[in-house]
Amino acid sequence: MQCWEFKKCGRDKTGDCPAYPNHGKECWRIAGTMCGGKIQGTFAQKLANCMDCDYYKYVKGITNEIKR
Repeated sequence: MQCWEFKKCGRDKTGDCPAYPNHGKECWRIAGTMCGGKIQGTFAQKLANCMDCDYYKYVKGITNEIKR
């Protein structure tokens, strides 16, 4: 599952996310992705926030539940 499918953000339709189309399974590694309606910074700047994300936890196997 890609991040835009999990989050249902619609960015796959607009094509304006730096993670789309090739990096949706590791969006935390990509600078400039959106979270909470705000553009995020570099990998180092945003990693702590990403580690709290339901999608990050889902991909990393920290949780098997899909929470939305």
